[in-house]
Amino acid sequence: MSALVEFAMFPTDKGESVSAYVSRIMKVFKENDIDFQLTPMGTIFECETVEDATKVINLAYSVLEPDCNRVYTSIKMDIRKGKSGRMKQKIASIQKHLDDH
Repeated sequence: MSALVEFAMFPTDKGESVSAYVSRIMKVFKENDIDFQLTPMGTIFECETVEDATKVINLAYSVLEPDCNRVYTSIKMDIRKGKSGRMKQKIASIQKHLDDH
C-alpha cells in the first residue's frame, strides 16, 4: 500500500513570512529520515499506510504547537493498494512521456 501525501502547514498568527516555522517541519522530516519533496506551495511525502501518514502530520504539527496559536493545514492523499515508491514513479512516468515527444 502507498499513501502519497501532499500537505501544507504553517502558522497564521506569525506574520507574512513563515519560512522559519516551515523549516522546523522540514527539520523533523530530515531527523526522522522521511523522504520528502518540498515545493513552493507544500510538501510531498509517501508512507506505507494512512496511519503512518497521519503520524507524520501529527509530528509536523507538534513542532509548531508550542508557540503557534493558529495553524493552517491542507492535506491531500492518494492511497493505493499494491504499490509503493510512487513519489518517484509518478514523476518518472511523466518524464518518459515528455521524452517520447
